[in-house]
Amino acid sequence: MKRLIPIAAGLSLIAGAAAAGPNHPAHEHVGRIERLAPGLDALIDPRAPIEKLAEGFTWSEGPAWIRQEGGYLLFSDVPANRMHRWSERDGISIFLEPSGLAGPVPSTIREAGSNGLIPGPGNTILLADSGSRAIARLDLATRRKTILADRFNGHRFNSPNDLALARNGAIYFTDPPYGLAGINDSPLREQPVNGVYRRDPDGRITLIDGNLTFPNGILLSPDGRTLYVSNSDPHRAIWMAYRLDARGHVTSRRVFADVTDQVADSRPGLPDGMAIDRAGNLFASAPGGILVISPAGRILGRIETGTAIANCTFGGPDGRTLFMTSNHILARVRTRTAGLGY
Repeated sequence: MKRLIPIAAGLSLIAGAAAAGPNHPAHEHVGRIERLAPGLDALIDPRAPIEKLAEGFTWSEGPAWIRQEGGYLLFSDVPANRMHRWSERDGISIFLEPSGLAGPVPSTIREAGSNGLIPGPGNTILLADSGSRAIARLDLATRRKTILADRFNGHRFNSPNDLALARNGAIYFTDPPYGLAGINDSPLREQPVNGVYRRDPDGRITLIDGNLTFPNGILLSPDGRTLYVSNSDPHRAIWMAYRLDARGHVTSRRVFADVTDQVADSRPGLPDGMAIDRAGNLFASAPGGILVISPAGRILGRIETGTAIANCTFGGPDGRTLFMTSNHILARVRTRTAGLGY
């Protein structure tokens, strides 16, 4: 078993009855599930409790479920430059610090840590390294990081945010400027656009779309032929859908869903990270929480925790638990559907 670093001061685990015994309280329940269409019922019980598992983070992001060692969750606290580990058995701990940029963090860097995480080949994860401005691979046993891409056309990326792995080994990723102090006005920006990219297995980088203002979450459909990208712009809060050919090249693009009219102070959050079930339903960060969206683009319901939700992923032994990184907390809810790959 890997050595776990004790939890940092200020973070806390909300103990669960299953892990801690009958004399301990169950996980605290937060938020609610809003049913917006009858199709939601097949995917999640609108009465299902949303459980708070841990709290005390600066901005939790990028969860990935790891099936080894009985199963555990890794996720990022991007501004704190930490990667956390959570499991039912062990609770919460720091898995990697720093998770992104090593050494002193200059004032020109706004978010120095890792951001999006996904399982990689073998005992690895792939990460969008916001602080190092790169896409990287991390060996889970040695914690050794290998940079896979940090430049396009000879210029450094802004701050890679999220990524998706295709069956052929290609990596799709987004590159908004959120990791840079000043964001779009940062003097460190070298790319003329906030891009969506593909890294082929041979290392070649292709710009897929340079027209989105703030590309953020990204994932592939179950058949690998549609790429979804969220745009975290309050003035154009949309998800794009890109049709891919057999080689992974874009053949067409369209707006998959638009929630610009839902952006409001009373609904914290924007289109951000996403998860997908094996039937192609999206569970997408959005104003007010996680929107459940059918493959046809119909909004079926909303999962709310009471604060902005940055990202989510399916996990657990059967793939029917949705883990949500929600601002300062980590939460979960059981579903009636299973994540892709289960």
